[in-house]
Amino acid sequence: MHLRIAPGDLTETVVDAVVNAANSSLLGGGGVDGAIHRRGGPDILDECRHLRETTLPEGLPAGEAVATTAGQLPARWVIHAVGPVHSTREDRSPTLASCYREALRVAGEIGARSVAFPAISAGVYGWPMDDAARIAVETVRDVASRQPTEASGVEEVVFVPFGADAESAFREHLSD
Repeated sequence: MHLRIAPGDLTETVVDAVVNAANSSLLGGGGVDGAIHRRGGPDILDECRHLRETTLPEGLPAGEAVATTAGQLPARWVIHAVGPVHSTREDRSPTLASCYREALRVAGEIGARSVAFPAISAGVYGWPMDDAARIAVETVRDVASRQPTEASGVEEVVFVPFGADAESAFREHLSD
């Protein structure tokens, strides 16, 4: 599995699947989630509503992932992963790592060969960027080392950091 950085706008990234830093309602929100829903159009929201009406009536729990269409995005699918809110009193790192593992597992199941990730939980959920980048890179490398059992078929992971601080953090951890 090849890992690389492509700073910029996740919604313009040409890959098979983009990962949405979603909230548990799956019904849109701010940040990456809002941008994906706006750019992707109503088809994404329609599928998310269907998931809520059928298999996920309580919403998607933190650390889990599910795929929908990508609507009008250049990708084929959106993989919605719900990150944890950062806490200074409780270590939620395993839940954040689970977002990356589960998104890659779902990507393998749907046949995605390339996947683009934002910095999950590093926006409004308050996760410190350096730690979010470290967990993302370490987790994806760990999954890559376990292939073909996990994320079968995923050949490329693209980290799409937004802003100079995020780009610097991802570059630092990818060079380790």
